[in-house]
Amino acid sequence: MNDIYTVSKNVEKILNGNCTNFLDQKLQIQVKNKLKKGTYKIYLPYIDSEKAIYYVSNKPNVLLYEIVSNNKLLHQEIIGTLFSLGIDPSMYGDILIIDNHYYIYILDIIENYLLTNFNKIKNNKIELKQIDVNYLYNYEREYEEIELIVSSNRIDTVLSHLIHTSREKINEKIKNKEILVNYDEPKTSYNLKENDIFSIRRYGKYKYIGVINTTKKDNIVVKILKYK
Repeated sequence: MNDIYTVSKNVEKILNGNCTNFLDQKLQIQVKNKLKKGTYKIYLPYIDSEKAIYYVSNKPNVLLYEIVSNNKLLHQEIIGTLFSLGIDPSMYGDILIIDNHYYIYILDIIENYLLTNFNKIKNNKIELKQIDVNYLYNYEREYEEIELIVSSNRIDTVLSHLIHTSREKINEKIKNKEILVNYDEPKTSYNLKENDIFSIRRYGKYKYIGVINTTKKDNIVVKILKYK
């Protein structure tokens, strides 16, 4: 769906006093830029949630289900199955894998469809078990902490140190759309900012925490969290 249309549609919902569906982080930034502060609230299913719902007065009806399977499941397999069932990503929130348990937040309007049709992932039979929506509220994601000594916050400088390659290779990846910052395409001269989320194809997803120290040679020490 066209980004401009999707943003306008969600902004209109808020202006009419309604709530949005689940918004990914890119959409949240775009919608937030179109709204006045204090005119909406943000619903997060858990404190570290990536997807959120914007609303005015009535909280959205969100349900939490555990996906029960006798076999190991992969995040991309779960998303792939939901896609094959024609379920729009705005209908469900984050999918969490915690100690071989699988959880999904959904809007109540797709509950019956999901219970009827979401019974297999690849060749693995699954069951859906509803649990209290606040069960995982205090859950915080696990990250690998990385500290780097770099000369600047420029994206090509930081990422070349991060994945041990040249700045030229990083710039190639940016031009080839293999690197996204806050779910958008950055410029090669972009300076990373605190709490930027970025991903590098085949290397993973990261959160940039920012500068935590300086060295005697006027370099900076930056901290990055890698999603596990």
